Amino acid sequence: MNTSYAKWTLFIAAIVVFVLTIWYSDILIEKIAQDERNKVSIWANAIQRKATLVKYTNDFFEKVRAEEQYKAEMMAKAFQRINTATGHEDISFYTELISNNQSIPYILADKDGNITATKNLDEAYLKTINTPEKFFNALNKENYNVIPINYYKNFYVYLYYKESHIYTQLRDVLNDLLESFISEIVENSSSVPVIVTDSTQKNILAYGNINPYYIKDSNFMQASIASMQSENPPIKISIGLNNEGYVFYQESYILKNLRIFPIIQIILVLIFTTIAYLLFNFAWRSEKNQIWVGMSKETAHQLGTPLSSLMAWTEILRSENINPNIVVEIEKDIARLETITQRFSKIGSTPNLRAENIQEVILNFITYFKTRTSSKIAFHIDFPEKPIIIEINKYLFEWVIENLCKNAVDAMNGKGTITISILETKKHIEIDVKDTGKGIDSKAQKKIFKPGYTTKNRGWGLGLTLAQRIIKNYHNGSLEIKSSIPFKETVLRIKLKKLKKKK
Repeated sequence: MNTSYAKWTLFIAAIVVFVLTIWYSDILIEKIAQDERNKVSIWANAIQRKATLVKYTNDFFEKVRAEEQYKAEMMAKAFQRINTATGHEDISFYTELISNNQSIPYILADKDGNITATKNLDEAYLKTINTPEKFFNALNKENYNVIPINYYKNFYVYLYYKESHIYTQLRDVLNDLLESFISEIVENSSSVPVIVTDSTQKNILAYGNINPYYIKDSNFMQASIASMQSENPPIKISIGLNNEGYVFYQESYILKNLRIFPIIQIILVLIFTTIAYLLFNFAWRSEKNQIWVGMSKETAHQLGTPLSSLMAWTEILRSENINPNIVVEIEKDIARLETITQRFSKIGSTPNLRAENIQEVILNFITYFKTRTSSKIAFHIDFPEKPIIIEINKYLFEWVIENLCKNAVDAMNGKGTITISILETKKHIEIDVKDTGKGIDSKAQKKIFKPGYTTKNRGWGLGLTLAQRIIKNYHNGSLEIKSSIPFKETVLRIKLKKLKKKK
């Protein structure tokens, strides 16, 4: 009862600790997870705002570029107008338009590459294009825009111009801004896995917090993009003049690990509880075993002294001319007591298993037991013809058979039939002890092998417990109730492993 109470106490305490641990951990995990979600949300909002800023900046640069294009076209028209103006026409507006240009570098040349005018180009650069050949080489290498100017009839000159110095500086700033922007995306402080693609969402421009080993695996990256898109909508960004890109991201590794942490925690708590229970159970069984062993050793010791005396008394009786049959029967009982002493002395020690003829061992016991039971008890034996040899401890095994037979006699109230049969299977030897007694109800079947359970007024409830321990612990077999039909038959089965054949 105390053991059952202790087990339930341990179980309830484990459940309470488990629930409290999970509850408190869940609160902490939810707070950490919320912080992680807030970080990702702040990061995503910051990226969105900066993407908007970059887009505005890009739009502004596009306007500047369009404005410079317009100025260059106006200068081309001014050159053309100056050339076609009559002597009385006022061309000061056109000359001022050309002279006020302080930012757009341009070159005016004919179709053969002869330069007639330049503006906003330094002297060192002009020396590199001072011949038509050098000039045409520069046109092929550099990003010049050209506007043809019709001077008269079929004669054309050409206005070559590049982006202004101011625009070049602004473009460099824009490029630095874009590089910085993308770096901030992929090297985020929130440890968020990120992939930046172009407008097709196929070509990867940058990535962050992703194992570089997988970057070369296109299937993995496309699967990652699809997974990220299912978690969060991609952020649309501007990545240059008239170019767009997308930022794909997912929750951080910390947040993902936090999601599986409760499962890991549950497994650890279950492992801890199981180990604690097994250790407690082992300690309890060890203590119980020590009690069994101590009782058995003490019983064997107590029986040893009177046995020696009884053996001496038989010698005295034999010398007194007492009926020899009486002395023989007394010697049989003394031998039986000696066997019982041997049984108790072997409990707790490693039993010496020997190959024995199982039919012979059982028959020898039945021969002795029949003479000490009622004549109304019939014994039936159903054994195979060939001898069955298995490894047993003869003294302990006889004890088990004796216990089962005595219980059968008690169950039949001194009248009935006991049948002992042996069945040989492929791997086991099955020994059935059947009686025609009152049977064992289903409730009792669950408790019959537990220490202290008995239906007798003066019983200790140890017989079947010891019998099962002998078969299970010393012979690596099993003892169980096969079937029980009240007042018809009750069968207890011993199952032992067959002796391995020597190769």
